[in-house]
Amino acid sequence: MSNHDVHNSLPPKTCSIERLVTMPADVKKVIEGKKTATRRNGRYADVGEIRILEGKKFRVDRVYSQSLGELTNEHAHQEGYDTVEEYKESILSYHPGMPWLPHMRVWVHEFSPVNE
Repeated sequence: MSNHDVHNSLPPKTCSIERLVTMPADVKKVIEGKKTATRRNGRYADVGEIRILEGKKFRVDRVYSQSLGELTNEHAHQEGYDTVEEYKESILSYHPGMPWLPHMRVWVHEFSPVNE
């Protein structure tokens, strides 16, 4: 699988949507509109699911698999960082000892605010 929708072949979720965005700095970025995606080692949400952060609703728009080697600066911007290197440093600071392997696959969860 590459950077595209795989609606018909998504495996079961490995965690709940409540765990999708939990770090206070990341929550702040989502609320401010600076973070529109989260990459996780498992699948935490289905397309269409809603996550509420600080009283604001966000809908999961896309879920797909991506390798770390496929990351571009545009992907880093989705995560709220200027460059892939900044994003990488942040992730590795949260997970000491974790290797950053280009072939390692993650699940991308893209989301947007629900305007009611």
